[in-house]
Amino acid sequence: MDAAWPAADREESGGWVLRAASGVTQRANSVWVRDPGDDDPHRQLAALREARLWYRNRRLPLIFQVFDGVGQAPLHALLDDEGFTRQSETLVLVRRPGNEPSAEASAESGAEPGGDPDPAVEISAGPSAEWLELWWSVDGRGGAAELAVATRILEGCPALYALMRDDGGAPAAVARLALPDTGPTGPGWGGLYCMATRPEARRRGYGGRIIRALLREGGARGVAGFWLLVMASNTGARALYATAGFQEAGRYLYRQEKPKRHLTGC
Repeated sequence: MDAAWPAADREESGGWVLRAASGVTQRANSVWVRDPGDDDPHRQLAALREARLWYRNRRLPLIFQVFDGVGQAPLHALLDDEGFTRQSETLVLVRRPGNEPSAEASAESGAEPGGDPDPAVEISAGPSAEWLELWWSVDGRGGAAELAVATRILEGCPALYALMRDDGGAPAAVARLALPDTGPTGPGWGGLYCMATRPEARRRGYGGRIIRALLREGGARGVAGFWLLVMASNTGARALYATAGFQEAGRYLYRQEKPKRHLTGC
């Protein structure tokens, strides 16, 4: 998952991976606690001070991406004591071999039940201008400069890009299949990202069809399993992914340091 959404600026400190990308997306601008280490409060405070300085030098807020698990409890306690917020709870969903949906479930999600490629879904090895415009209009935060940073993140990993048009020929939905494990033995797992449907084109089955098209493309390339990330509060998307055979495998949230208020006046 880290390789599928790579931050250009990164540094490893113990079991923590510090990541920065000019503030574009939380994932690329947060501390991934790959190994929470021991629960010694003094060492954790020292590591926290180093991370705070690292982000301050980049004029970015200090944000942690913390997964569930007993081993993360001491870090959560420290961040609670330091006044860090809790936000953006996210589910990690996976589709393992054997979890393929039935033809009935595929039809319910709006996907083609057969095994043939869907001719209405355009697949490419890079994000076109149309693809980027639709995705950024739905999920983007910022202008042209931020989109340029986001594009570098997308292109930092091998991936496939899917685009589907409405009856009038306008882009209606897009998605990305990241293939970070591509190598001599072929890809291991693939990650679905950037699922976006134009607001006025929703509830027409585009999302289900574009998911199925990318899963088919990944399977043709030997991908063994798939993951995706979805906000816990997004019940509509979770229902769609369930019909495509995805099941919850974990979850994480972001812990952000509250900005310090400076005293003003006399």
